[in-house]
Amino acid sequence: MKPYNTDQTKKEEVREMFDRIAPKYDLLNHTLSASIDRLWRRRVVNIVRRAKPRRILDLATGTGDLAIALARRIDGVQVLGVDLSEGMLDIARRKIEARGLDGRIVLDRGDAEHLEVAQASIDVATVAFGVRNFGDLDVGLRELARVIRPGGKVVILEFSRPANPWFRTVYEFYAYRILPRIGGLVSHDRKAYEYLPASVGEFPLPAEFLRRLEAAGFKNCKTRSQSFGIAQIYTGER
Repeated sequence: MKPYNTDQTKKEEVREMFDRIAPKYDLLNHTLSASIDRLWRRRVVNIVRRAKPRRILDLATGTGDLAIALARRIDGVQVLGVDLSEGMLDIARRKIEARGLDGRIVLDRGDAEHLEVAQASIDVATVAFGVRNFGDLDVGLRELARVIRPGGKVVILEFSRPANPWFRTVYEFYAYRILPRIGGLVSHDRKAYEYLPASVGEFPLPAEFLRRLEAAGFKNCKTRSQSFGIAQIYTGER
């Protein structure tokens, strides 16, 4: 699915959407999730840290929250943050500079399906809330596999649909009815905040996504459910 359903490609619409909502993205992201997204990112960082990486690719880095957390909590690591949206990267640059991390984090505008990263040059690749926005999910996953060295790791944090029917009903009422109203009011782009929860509903279920990770070239693929299934942390090895 696409955010605006124009004649543009999904990739072009996603870039336009994030450019539009970038100024209010952090405020809405943390407010609408009651800051639970920070907890999930900390868990991602803990998983990555155990791999003792030197070079990390943070794909769909957005406003840089995960890249910053990785650089802060993993000694000596270098992080390359890549995103399609220049508007999001502008916010990320300001945050990184304000924290004195511009020597540890490099940002680049790029496409998940055509990464300008050498083959087998990355120890760990991370994606937080970005894979469902790839223009072609399977091509993007294969690109991640290409750039990760043998023995390296991928760690993906993504929203999911809670398995419990009662909890899913309550959660989806919030996601489909409340979130778009608040997000649209603050960001002045209601279509963006209708697309974001709807794209979760269209994303593969955990078992299917694990199969697609394996098909892309990863092994020992696993998932960890977060907050009653609102999100999942997927891991795989090269």
